[in-house]
Amino acid sequence: MYATLLGLPNGVSEELERSLLGAGLALECRRLALESPPLPQVFPPGLVVVWDAGGSLEQALAFCRPLASISSLSRTCLVLLTRRDLAEQDALILAGVSECITPVGEQWAPNLLTLARRMGLPSQSGAPQGGPHASRVPPDRALQTLLAATTADLGHDFFRTLVKQLAEAFRVTCAMVGEMLPEQDSIRTLAFWSGGTFQDDVTYPLRGTPCHNTVTCSICHYADDVSRQFPEDLMLTDLGLRGYLGAALRSTKGEVIGVLAILHDQLLEAGEMDFALLGAFAARAGAELERIRAHAELERTRDFLRNTLDAVPDPLFVKDRAHRLVAVNSAFCQLMGRPAEQLLGKSGIDFLPEHEAQSFWTQDEQGFTTGQPGESEQNFTDAAGLPRSILTRRAVFPGANGQPALVGVIRDLTERKRLETQLRLADRMASMGTLAAGVAHEINNPLAYVCSNISFIQEQLAQETLSPEMLPELREVVAETQEGTNRVRTIVQDLKTFARADEERRGPINVHQCIEGALRLVRNELQRTNARLERELQPVPALLGNEGRLGQVLVNLLVNALQAFPTSGDVSNRLRIATSWNEKSRRVMVEVEDNGAGISPEVMQRIFDPFFTTKPVGVGTGLGLAICHTIVQSMGGTIEVRSTLGRGTLFVLSLPAFMEEEEAGGSAPSSQLPEASQPERLRALG
Repeated sequence: MYATLLGLPNGVSEELERSLLGAGLALECRRLALESPPLPQVFPPGLVVVWDAGGSLEQALAFCRPLASISSLSRTCLVLLTRRDLAEQDALILAGVSECITPVGEQWAPNLLTLARRMGLPSQSGAPQGGPHASRVPPDRALQTLLAATTADLGHDFFRTLVKQLAEAFRVTCAMVGEMLPEQDSIRTLAFWSGGTFQDDVTYPLRGTPCHNTVTCSICHYADDVSRQFPEDLMLTDLGLRGYLGAALRSTKGEVIGVLAILHDQLLEAGEMDFALLGAFAARAGAELERIRAHAELERTRDFLRNTLDAVPDPLFVKDRAHRLVAVNSAFCQLMGRPAEQLLGKSGIDFLPEHEAQSFWTQDEQGFTTGQPGESEQNFTDAAGLPRSILTRRAVFPGANGQPALVGVIRDLTERKRLETQLRLADRMASMGTLAAGVAHEINNPLAYVCSNISFIQEQLAQETLSPEMLPELREVVAETQEGTNRVRTIVQDLKTFARADEERRGPINVHQCIEGALRLVRNELQRTNARLERELQPVPALLGNEGRLGQVLVNLLVNALQAFPTSGDVSNRLRIATSWNEKSRRVMVEVEDNGAGISPEVMQRIFDPFFTTKPVGVGTGLGLAICHTIVQSMGGTIEVRSTLGRGTLFVLSLPAFMEEEEAGGSAPSSQLPEASQPERLRALG
């Protein structure tokens, strides 16, 4: 290492040289006069000692600032010999001076030696050992060779090329580049050239090695006896190395991340150009090491993200603003029946049927446009050609390039819908069991007089002659018989509508006609409870849905209302069913109200929970209202309940009106079906 004496009087320079040599410090003193050509762009490692000739503080600050910049780049310690007071010394230190040294009497050396020992500068344990050494390549040609050799290489190939070319350019035995391990106490070689060949990478501790001083001082030079200076470094002894020149690798944050060094088995002299050359390639090596680490971190992040996505059991995808897939997980690939390589960068139109791709595009575009999370239920044909029902939840977030990106998670509803269908069917069968006696009574009544009338007609037709007076009576009997069969046919048709399994068929529903069918099915229960039926049916548009499903909802609500009356036959029992049209929300409102026992607040909180019932065992399944809730939601509607204990309950259905474009698969409403006609008032029930 060096002590550069800049502008010092000869007497002071001689004093410092004698003291530094006498203290056994491994510092080679170099004198530079201020009157010499422009200052060098880099100082050799060690100390830069500057003389303060006095004058104003502003002059001293202007003089020290450029020196501080050069020293900072060179990672050297800028020491100012000055007689100024403490306030001005503080100002100089703020300007970039590392230390201000004042004399002890007329001696400057004592405080400088104290600083050198505090810095831990190496000591000289023996005289330099001279010896023959190979002639060096001129620095300018060495620079050109190194630049040409390392320009095209990246990664670990760069490090191997660098150390080989450094060894040849400096004509030294060894060259190595290593990275600091996370613990900051060891070096792992990235490339190690020795004796004309690459050596295996090794990891060794920093302490007790010249590389430790390099990390501390940024640039470290030992022209000779480096193995004696660091006896703990067995590699120096094993390879018989004498000279060492090393430079620290730094990150963009200024942190030491590695070391670049050349070593020689003979005397290794180095000048300012050598320091600058090694420092420049140390900076290049530091940038490359930082790039490699950033790339490795990016790969680890990508692997973590990929593993995270693949750990999600549901199909997941991410799309850019052009609807191209930029990330998918393994479940999505399995659903599509394609590997990720065939999906990334593609849009749905590239691998889905056109109508399905258009449906997905419309829903995704809605998410991009609104920026709001949402979900949609769609039909999808899987890789095996089987139809599936899927629910896609979407959310938009800012992408890496500032453009919005969309993430979607798909839930396969096929099996759930199959089970829901079975549950609805089971609930309908349970309801039919409840209504069985009443339905049988409704069929038996007309069948009784149909059978009686047929017997009467048979007896009359058995006669040889039929008097003209009998013809009007026979016509009346036939008409009554026809009326009875029509009543039976209507009841059977209502049962078929209620129980049939074509649940996926959707179309326009006449709400009043559906109410009529439900009332006919509960007619016997209505008679049994002696409830007064109040109907307030206003003209309303048709609904879009499944008639059987809506009928199931109405029957469930009517049966629950009739079963809510505390005593049968009470003349005060009242059941109200009403329809109305909400022009503002464009929805049909259906109300079912009773003045029965009502529902407590505790039960209200769980009224739509599956399998929750307050009825005795064997009477209720606890599925009725849960299924009603699911059916109404599938129609795009809502179901609300209001109840007061002891005063009755009101259920309110809010259902969207049918639009022609919905039936056609469009999205924009334009017109609606004609209003359902107001059905006649029910005739007296008896």
